[in-house]
Amino acid sequence: MSRDDELHELRQRTELAQRMGGTEKIQRHRDQGRWPVRERIEALVDAGSFVEVGALAGSGRYDDDGKLVDFTPSNLVFGRARIDQRPAVVVGDDFTVRGGASDGAVGDKMIVAEKMAHDLRVPIVRLVDGTGGGGSVKTIEQKGYTLLPKVRVWPDVTRCLATVPVIGLGLGSMVKETSQLFVAGPPVVERTGQKIGKNELGGSQIHTRNGVVDDEAASEAEAFERVRRFLSYLPSSVYELPPRADDQRDNPADQQKLRSVIPENPRTVYKVRSIVETLVDAGSFFEIGRHWGKASATGLARIDGWPVMVVASDPYHYGGAWDRQTSEKVNRMVDLAQVFHLPVLHLVDIPGFRIGLEAEVEGVMRAGVRALTAVSQTTIPWCTVIIRKAFGVAGAAHQHPDRFSFRYAWPSAVWGSLPIEGGLEVAYKADIEAAADPQAERARIEQRVRALCSPFRSAEAFVVEDIIDPAQTRARLIEFVNLAAPLREPGPTAFSYRP
Repeated sequence: MSRDDELHELRQRTELAQRMGGTEKIQRHRDQGRWPVRERIEALVDAGSFVEVGALAGSGRYDDDGKLVDFTPSNLVFGRARIDQRPAVVVGDDFTVRGGASDGAVGDKMIVAEKMAHDLRVPIVRLVDGTGGGGSVKTIEQKGYTLLPKVRVWPDVTRCLATVPVIGLGLGSMVKETSQLFVAGPPVVERTGQKIGKNELGGSQIHTRNGVVDDEAASEAEAFERVRRFLSYLPSSVYELPPRADDQRDNPADQQKLRSVIPENPRTVYKVRSIVETLVDAGSFFEIGRHWGKASATGLARIDGWPVMVVASDPYHYGGAWDRQTSEKVNRMVDLAQVFHLPVLHLVDIPGFRIGLEAEVEGVMRAGVRALTAVSQTTIPWCTVIIRKAFGVAGAAHQHPDRFSFRYAWPSAVWGSLPIEGGLEVAYKADIEAAADPQAERARIEQRVRALCSPFRSAEAFVVEDIIDPAQTRARLIEFVNLAAPLREPGPTAFSYRP
């Protein structure tokens, strides 16, 4: 074969690979509201920056003379690119070829992609749109035997999770109504006696509410924008530090409104996200997991330009008490902060763990202990602001118990082993029952005990370091992040991110 023939074959194979599943299947894909994989990649990365790896992998068909007649490309496309001028590895399923099933050269390509991200120390973005990790039943006939299940790529995945930002876009799971995520699809599930549609079984309304998926987007374009924004808060790997923003580092909001944001009635709720938005740099709060673990609003933000992790109690859900999902969510966010060297801002209003039969059945104690363990393993700078309640073991998770953390309380704060309302009947049961007027006696005891629960009494005993005017909170946070910035140290941590 001459050099011209070799170049001709290279061009031919490249053209056949670019054809993907063919015109008809690509159009069917578009008709379902989905973008072809190469267009997805182009929409995500900086223009012209994508360098594909393994484009010629696939299955060729040859004539009797060994000449290439046709070619079916691998249904996984990956390579290097830049996202907002920073390098990344991007991997995408091509649903138009065998429905994106994980067979063919997919496994080998995924392993190389994960190794590339890990060894180059750059983020990896996975655009998921396939029929699943188990491959296709057609593979059995093609191979003549069945494969024993083995996730060969998993060791590389776990190494990446400990080293670089990893983002998975279920283009469907993150995008409403388009496609779905499930262990097994409706045809398989129907064999168990359940007949159910794809979206009802595994749509975003399911998995963004149970923590399997963090968030949903209204379109693929919005999902890609969220990827770019998420990465902007993080270093490229654990061997770097999160970058400080060059632009807006201020918040023009009226800080004095924080003085009246906490209701005097301890049972009245308030909007914690407005507090977060007032404290962090204007427009910088990027919430993660809004629809699950709802007793805590969590996400990334900036204070004076420095990226931070925000964990903020939301009293709209169980009064801020931690249920199983909230505990798992806090665990997840603390891991993310620890691995990528993000200081933590914790706004605390925690009346304890959620109580009752449902909480016990779901195993809140186990999840809660895991969250406390995650907090206790942290070495990152931490700032706690107790804005209302901090009770019980869950309240103890407001910061690491055995290292210095910044800690402030608002005058509205109150804390203890358990709320007075739940403890009087137990601690003073005999006194109340023996009184001529039990109700009046209970009220007298409560008034007496409440007088001792003022945060100022605790400040006298140095139980809390500082009680501050809420209007001064942002100024204290700016001091915190600027003192914390030089303390951050690049490199791997003692424990990795736990998915």
